[in-house]
Amino acid sequence: MPPYDLDHRLVVGVSSSALFDLSTSQRVFDEQGIDAYRAYQDKYRDRMLRPGVAFEFVQRLLSLNDLSPAAGDPLVEVFILSKNDPSTGLRVMSSVAAYGLPISRAIFTQGVAPYAYIPALNISLFLSGDAGDVRAATTLGHPAGQVLGSAAVGHVAPPGPTATRTSGARVAPGDAPVAVETAVEAAAEAGELRVAFDFDGVLADDSAERIFQSGGLEQFHQYESARKITEHHAGPILPFLRALSTIQRREEERVAEDPDYRPRVRVSIVTARSAPSHERAVNTLRSWGVTVNDAFFLGGADKGRVLRVLRPHIFFDDQRGHLDPVAREVASVLVPYGVTNEVAPPAPDAPALVPAG
Repeated sequence: MPPYDLDHRLVVGVSSSALFDLSTSQRVFDEQGIDAYRAYQDKYRDRMLRPGVAFEFVQRLLSLNDLSPAAGDPLVEVFILSKNDPSTGLRVMSSVAAYGLPISRAIFTQGVAPYAYIPALNISLFLSGDAGDVRAATTLGHPAGQVLGSAAVGHVAPPGPTATRTSGARVAPGDAPVAVETAVEAAAEAGELRVAFDFDGVLADDSAERIFQSGGLEQFHQYESARKITEHHAGPILPFLRALSTIQRREEERVAEDPDYRPRVRVSIVTARSAPSHERAVNTLRSWGVTVNDAFFLGGADKGRVLRVLRPHIFFDDQRGHLDPVAREVASVLVPYGVTNEVAPPAPDAPALVPAG
């Protein structure tokens, strides 16, 4: 049998701390150490972990596999990439099964960040709650983002019709129940996946942002207007949008086959750009061959006003100031890239902390 092909799929790597709310487990690790952490995970192995920030995004992304023309040949593959050891990782995989998520592949690298495997697995997006891991992965040129917070936000869709729930599985102790949508809301957006991106420092590189930071708004507009037909260089999260666009093209084929089919993937750009700098952004997106359904050129207006209406299942931005105000309402991902994220290196003797997830 030939190896399972990863090169022609949308592959996402997600840490256990992004997929599930590990805040309680993390406290045990921080306060009592690794042995207590192992004992805690063994004790509650059959109790479901609460959904984390990236849970609904992953759940809805995987649901798109029903668009695959052949059974057993999914369009989307998700790997668990975790710093747990294989033994403590059993609870993570048990919770995956309990929620009916079709995830069967995982990498557990005890105490060692697993981002080195991103290129080998053709991963176009790596999500983690560990800021240090994400920053290191981004520095190496990998498409990575830090989920902000620990618990799921908004409404978590119920398991799909093929989902199975582990017998006796319960929500972890001390955790609140998962929010459930009303029947009307669930019917209105069944299966829909809304993904929103900032532009500069996320999809495009930070060259234009550097002009803005050093010369101000007027110089930025002049710079962009003079290059309106010049394609931007790629930013860190463009590989994911390109991979997502292949699924959007499959949806276009599905509409041609079945006019009643309603496309479920909706991609939005939410950016502080405004006219005239919008033109280069639009031209760049077209030259990249990606599909964008909505573009919000806000010119410095509060992004939260749009995001609370748009309700994306995940939003990528390179600035905490745009994410923190909405992180409790919108699954928010920080892309620690470029001039807005440049920080002084830590002191040589600074202690290194290894999170549990």
